[in-house]
Order: sequence, then C-alpha cells, then structure tokens
Amino acid sequence: MRRRLLALIGAAQYVLALAAFAGPGNGPTAAAVNWSAHDGDENENGFSKLDAINTDSVKRLALAWSLDLDGEHMLEATPLAIDGVLYFSGSHAAVYAVDAISGKLLWRYDPEDWKHNARKLRLTLAANRGVAYADGRIFVGTLDGRLIALDAKSGKELWSVETVPRDSPHTSTGAPLAFKGKVLIGNGGADYGGRGYVTAYEAATGRQAWRFYTAPGSPDENKGDPAMERAAATWSGEYWKTGTGGTVWNGMTFDPTMSRIYIGTGNSGPYDPAVRSPGGGDNLYLASIVALDADSGKYLWHYQVNPREAWDYKATANIIAATIRIDGKPRRVLMQAPTNGFFYVLDRETGKLLSAEKTGKVTWARRIDLRTGRPAEEANIRYETGETVMWPSSLGTHNWQDMSFNPQTGLVYIPYMQLGSRLTKRKASDETSSSAFAQLSLSFVKADPEDGKGALLAWDPVRQMARWRVQLDTFWNGGTLTTAGNLVFQGTADGYLSAYNATTGDQLWRFNAGLGIIAAPITYLAAGKQYVSVLVGYGGAGWGEILNVGWKFGAQSRRILTFILDGDARLPPTPPPDLSVKALDNPSLQLNEHDVKAGAFLYLANCAGCHGPGLKGAGTAPDLRESTLALNVDGIWSVAHDGSLLPVGMPKFDALTRNEISQIYLYIRAGAREALGLRKADDAGGGKL
Repeated sequence: MRRRLLALIGAAQYVLALAAFAGPGNGPTAAAVNWSAHDGDENENGFSKLDAINTDSVKRLALAWSLDLDGEHMLEATPLAIDGVLYFSGSHAAVYAVDAISGKLLWRYDPEDWKHNARKLRLTLAANRGVAYADGRIFVGTLDGRLIALDAKSGKELWSVETVPRDSPHTSTGAPLAFKGKVLIGNGGADYGGRGYVTAYEAATGRQAWRFYTAPGSPDENKGDPAMERAAATWSGEYWKTGTGGTVWNGMTFDPTMSRIYIGTGNSGPYDPAVRSPGGGDNLYLASIVALDADSGKYLWHYQVNPREAWDYKATANIIAATIRIDGKPRRVLMQAPTNGFFYVLDRETGKLLSAEKTGKVTWARRIDLRTGRPAEEANIRYETGETVMWPSSLGTHNWQDMSFNPQTGLVYIPYMQLGSRLTKRKASDETSSSAFAQLSLSFVKADPEDGKGALLAWDPVRQMARWRVQLDTFWNGGTLTTAGNLVFQGTADGYLSAYNATTGDQLWRFNAGLGIIAAPITYLAAGKQYVSVLVGYGGAGWGEILNVGWKFGAQSRRILTFILDGDARLPPTPPPDLSVKALDNPSLQLNEHDVKAGAFLYLANCAGCHGPGLKGAGTAPDLRESTLALNVDGIWSVAHDGSLLPVGMPKFDALTRNEISQIYLYIRAGAREALGLRKADDAGGGKL
C-alpha cells in the first residue's frame, strides 16, 4: 500500500511536471536527437526528451540490429549517437563507429596499448567507459594513459598525448569530457598510491591547457599553489613518499552556465590513514567533489564526503547537475550517490551541503551533520582494534554504473547494491606487493537476505527518500537511462535489458540479451525514429565470486544491441550461464604445500585482479582451473613471463622468476583439485584482497 500511495503521489507530480515540460519550444532538440555526451548532455543526467517509446508503446520494442564485437570482453562504455553514427569504445579502448540505423561498422581504431606501454596492462582490468565528441573529433583515453583525438568521419588519428608518466601506477579507463574547445581526462592508480590529477588539453591540437592535482605533493611542489598548500595542511608525515591517491577516473561534469568543471575524486592509497598520514588530518582532496574554473583549472570549492578516507570509498560516481525545487524555490544543485551509501545534494554555486541521507544499509556513520557537512561516524571504523566490519562494502551502494535523473518525475534512478566489508590489519609476516592492500586484507560480508544483491532504486532527491524499489537477484548491474516517455531502462548481470514505468517501477518490457550487462543504455533519433542501444559484455573478475553469475570467458558473444518499435531482428542462441567449474587435473603431479602457499600470495599480488581472488572470477578472464594451458607450467611461463598473449590483452610479468611462476602454477593446480573435491579447501591467503 505504501509503495502504491507513493506511486500515485508521484504520478500526480509527473503530470504537472509534464505539462510544464511540454510547453512551446520544449520538443525534441538536437541534443535529444543525438546522445552527445557520456550521460546525454552537459547535465550528465542520463535523460532523453524523446518519447516515441513510452509506457504505452514500449511493449512493441524489439531488436532492430546487433553487431558482434570480436575480441572484446568487458564492455562498460556508454555509446555516443552523433548525427546518425554511434561511437563507443571496447575493453582496450578500441573505438568503433557504427551506422546508427543499419548497424554497419564504418570504421574501427585500435590504440594497441600492448605495443605502446605493456607494463600498464598489469595495473588494472581492461575496461573503458567511453569516448567524447566535439567539432568533428572523437576523443578516447587509453589504459596506458594516452589521450587520442580521431577524425569522426574516417577514424584517422589526429593527435596523441601522454597524460601520465610511463613508469607511474596511473592508468586511464574513464570517458574524457569535452567542453569549450578543450578535453579533460583523469586517471586511476590510487590503489597503488598514485597522486590524482586531471588535465585539460586543447581539442584541436592536444596542447596542455591546465592541470589540477587532487592531492598535495612534496612541500616544494605545493609551494605557491594555494589549493595544494590548503590540502597539505590536512596531511601529516612524509605522505608524498608513502602515497596519496584521490584519482579522478570517472565522474566529471561541465557546467556551461557558470563555466565550471565538477570532478569526483577517488579513494586513498594506502588505505590505512595511520600509515599514509600518521598525525591525523582529513587528507584533502580525497573522496571529494571539487569545483574548478573551466578556463584556468583554478580551484573554486570542494566538499569531502569521507574525511580521512580508509575503506576504498570514493566520490567517482557520476555527478548530475540539475535545478530542483527546495523549500518552494528552484535551486541549482549537484547530486551524487558515492560509494559510501549516502545521497548528497549540494548547492552548485557554493558547494554547500543541502541534504544527505542513507540510500540503504549503511553502518559506518549515523548521519551527515548538515551544519558542518561532516559525517557522524561510528566507533572503530578505521580498524583501530585491528578489524572492522561495516556496510557498505568498498564496492559501495553505488559504483561507476551511472544513475539517471528524470526532471519530469523528479526522481533519480540508482543501480543500488548491498554488501558488507571486513577490513583486517595484516600481520607483519603477510606478503603482498599491492600498495593498496599492503596493510589490510579485505573480504565481503553477508548478514541479511539482501546482502550480495542489487536493486533499481527510484530516489526522491528533494524529500531524500526512496519512492520505489525493484529488488534484483544479481549484485553488479548496469547503469540507467530515463526518458520523456516515462521510462527507465536498465541492464542486469543475469543478461536482461528491462524497461520500467518511471513513476511506479512496474516492469513493462524485458529482453534476453544472452549475456550480463553493466553498461548504461542510450536512446537517440535517426531518420525520424527513436532507437535504444546498449553494449553487452559482463565483467568485473577482480572481485571474484560476488560478481560471478556463470558467464564463462569467451563463451558468449560481446555485442552492441539496438532496438526500435516493431523491430524484426533476432539474436542467435547463446550458451546459458553455468556456475559449475569444469576443473582439469594432472593426477601425477605432486603438490608441495610450501610452494602452494607461496603461490597463493604471488597469485593474489599479480593475477587476482583479472582472474579473481581464490581463482574465482566473473568471466572477464579465463578460469585457470579449467584452462588446458594452465595444466603445463611451461605454458604459464610463456604467457605470464614472456608475454605470448600480449596482443589479446594478457599482461606479461617478466620480473617473476621461474620458481615463482612454478609456485603460481602449483597454486592453480591445488585450486583445481579443490574444485574437483580431491583436496580440502585451503584459502592460503589467495582468496582475500
């Protein structure tokens, strides 16, 4: 009854908003015809004014065309639709241009990151969240840290610049942001202690225009820079030697009305604040939203969602700019749901916190104090006693999968997740080469029936409350799209793309995509008809079993799917999900337990990010227990040490010795026997991060 009552209230508000929205001059514009920015337009709200596909007609929605993307694996990108052409990126930042009506491939550009700087491939999963467009150019950031400009018509490379040092831990996986003749790119690498920053380049030439650091450097580097001197006052010790973090690898929004850029900064590195800043301090500008002048990159204001961050929490989710009515008056605001579980509404001009409430299960803080803007934290959340269990997990209640805002319903649609974390200080004898986890081990905790599951959450940012919720069985699901047809679209890990009534949450349409979806859909107009497109390529192996829904590596085709009313295309059958492990064994092999344990730590430090902790991934990389190549130590040596599979994205680890490779091999063989029931399960340190 409560959900229905809220839905009826929402419906009334929707009708009133629609009447205002549909006035003269409010029909589909060029921005509505195209999907010109990562989340639709400069507001980054994931909303389209197109309404031919609506609550009445959506039942006729069917496949118009599909295009297989051979060689791709994890597809996170949100496509752009520009004047009848779709542009999107693949796992290793290959850029595709596809005819938006027919699905014909027009051109493909491969940045060949494995040739340019192969060492970067070992630092993160192969993923890319999209491209930017401006003035006939497509811009893409590559995993190895280049920013590349391409001619939109031909795919010809126009210029390329190195945005990160070649020998640093920085990588780039996020979509660039085009604005005012410039293009902005951030980077990842906080988990290895990398110092965060964003850089703006001239779109025509690639010349650097400005750079803003999101964490301070050494005293000499900070001197004379007010923003860095202010930040440095919140750090202690020789933090610039230990590592800082705060990288900007996703959320960036341009505000043309005030000529500003809003960036969301990432987690700390190392995580333990007692290690990186032992004397205390908030550690600016970690886990913050920072406003910059778009022309100069000058600091304007910041709001920190997690002072003295210690849990891999981050403010890198998409940032929506909107005008909403607060206390009866229109207010220009920013809205974000970062990983920490609160939904924040900030004044766009000043950065003042207007409201913040929990979107779900949150135990690290009781509330956010609106007077000070600071969280009222619970005790021992920084594992002062050696261990902390808290909600949400480091994956958050919301991660990089984009939420969307519908100005007609006034609701934000969030890909919500629920899970807890256990953070334990490592013993001095523990071994790992990963900076982020050098002092901590992290595992996931389930205590409630909804832990380890996700939901589609419709959130009222004015009342700061949920208006409706669709519970999902899967945890790691796709971003959302909302439209003037009063619809919300979302893909899920179990392989379905669904459309819901944006006011009530009722499911109106569903399509079996044959593989899990983590990207956000888009909609566009071409030749007078409305289309919906989404990339299909599930992944996220670095977090292991919690993300595994049975999609085997390479078993299902990675594709872009495009829908239209009364479409008549069909997908070929694909293998269903399969959670069984078809492990292989060499019965004659003798396992040395010392080497197996040593191999577990080597695997965790070098392999778990792609193949999954404890050998249990989510299909982004092969399950090594099932691999015929992994039956032979020479095969593993050829791939892992010599780099025989570099061209298909498998990094090489040439610093590993023959003995270390052998130990990893024995750990894999032990894991295969455990899966076959021939050996007692023994984590040996290989299943926790």
